[in-house]
Amino acid sequence: MTPLEEFRATVREWLADNLSGDFAALRGLGGPGREHEAYDERMEWDRHLAAAGWTCLGWPVEYGGRGASIEERVVFHEEYARAGAPARVSHFGEELLGPTLIALGTPEQRRRFLPPIKRVEELWCQGYSEPGAGSDLASVSTSAVRDGDEWVITGQKVWTSLAHLAQWCFAVVRTEPGSIRHAGLSYLLIPMDQPGVEMRPIEQLTGGSEFNEVFFSAARTAASHVVGPVGEGWRVAMTTLGFERGAATLGQQVGFRRELDALVTLARDTGALDDPVLRDKLTRARIGLDVMRWHALRTIGADNAGEGASVTKLVWANWHRGLGELAMDVLGAAGMATDGGLSEWQRLFLFTRADTIYGGSDEIQRNIIAERVLGLPKEARA
Repeated sequence: MTPLEEFRATVREWLADNLSGDFAALRGLGGPGREHEAYDERMEWDRHLAAAGWTCLGWPVEYGGRGASIEERVVFHEEYARAGAPARVSHFGEELLGPTLIALGTPEQRRRFLPPIKRVEELWCQGYSEPGAGSDLASVSTSAVRDGDEWVITGQKVWTSLAHLAQWCFAVVRTEPGSIRHAGLSYLLIPMDQPGVEMRPIEQLTGGSEFNEVFFSAARTAASHVVGPVGEGWRVAMTTLGFERGAATLGQQVGFRRELDALVTLARDTGALDDPVLRDKLTRARIGLDVMRWHALRTIGADNAGEGASVTKLVWANWHRGLGELAMDVLGAAGMATDGGLSEWQRLFLFTRADTIYGGSDEIQRNIIAERVLGLPKEARA
């Protein structure tokens, strides 16, 4: 048995032993569109993982991580998904901000923020999108003005996932008045529990409200809570986005395969599989999932991982949205009916409409590929 196979066996055994008792009821709960499910219990599970050393796997050992290789992290996420373990509540801190601070933060920022992220004691949200700057991050207008030893923040963010549960927000704001586009932006760490911060949940088609509007009205944060040089927040934000599509995408695909398998079973049970058109679509979905996996394995950790991540986002978002549409085809007229609550397939169809928008819209990903990979002229801007 190779070291990687031994690691896989260790992860599988630990999950089997620990997803038991009260934790057994958490299998399959949480995730996009379902973050409200057993939130407190999933928080307890995350802290149980942390106590056993299964959080922050890829962080260097000197920062409290496990120093796991990219291969080991892929194995962990795959086994975690296969075990049906619940969706994590600490994703933004552990997978996005933590690696960003390790790469670009100051020693003081690392000492202050990394330990509570690892122990799942402080949760984070991401303050990027605004009403007038959704996927076009360079157009943000939320501003921060230096006032002695503090920054004073004014403006609005939107589609901020789990802001109502987070203690901190990492946000891109404009710190140079009169600046435009990428220039003059800074990356601030802002406490959420303070006067001047208001959150309003956004009710989704699925009935959940994991997204929020966040209003900053002269909210404050310490002057030392800027990551990277003042005015270079774009570079820091792009570093964070690079971490967003890492090894966890392989675990995500295990979940996709489970959804597809369940849909094939449904089609077989209802007789929909006898329709040659639907059978062809389900076959193409299986092939698309295999292509997705091999693309992810080829690009994770590669020199062109940033541009490869844009392709990965395009592929999985459109595949998953297509799966939701295919589920409606399999259900037929029954997919239009409800007894007052949504079925899992109706919820999948509705929420996956957003897959091609959040995390960087299809338009933005195609522009990145066109301009940075293919060298095509930049899109004309007003």
